[in-house]
Amino acid sequence: QVQLVESGGGLVQAGGSLRLSCAASARTFAKPNMGWFRQAPGKEREFVAAISWSGGRTKYANSVDERFTISGDNAKNTVYLQMNSLKPEDTAVYYCAATSDWGLPIISSEYDYWGQGTQVTVSS
Repeated sequence: QVQLVESGGGLVQAGGSLRLSCAASARTFAKPNMGWFRQAPGKEREFVAAISWSGGRTKYANSVDERFTISGDNAKNTVYLQMNSLKPEDTAVYYCAATSDWGLPIISSEYDYWGQGTQVTVSS
């Protein structure tokens, strides 16, 4: 069982930055990849970014590419999402998730474990 705990959300003005953290209770090779998703009120959960623990491969949604950066600290079993140049449309609950799929999937159903989510609100 992998437990994921997100932190770092909050309220920020447009153009500002936040860094989200996702601490995993155990890193296993059975769940080698981590992803961030977000869900705004009334909308479906959408892919944001993903990273592989081993080789540092990353993938981003077009809407956040060049503004967000996903990274991992293997020693701390923690994945980060650095969010810069935030926009009001980035407002959502952000979730981290773990998957055994090496292809860095962008579909939420491909992820096996989820955190409880952290709220990010960007004011205009």
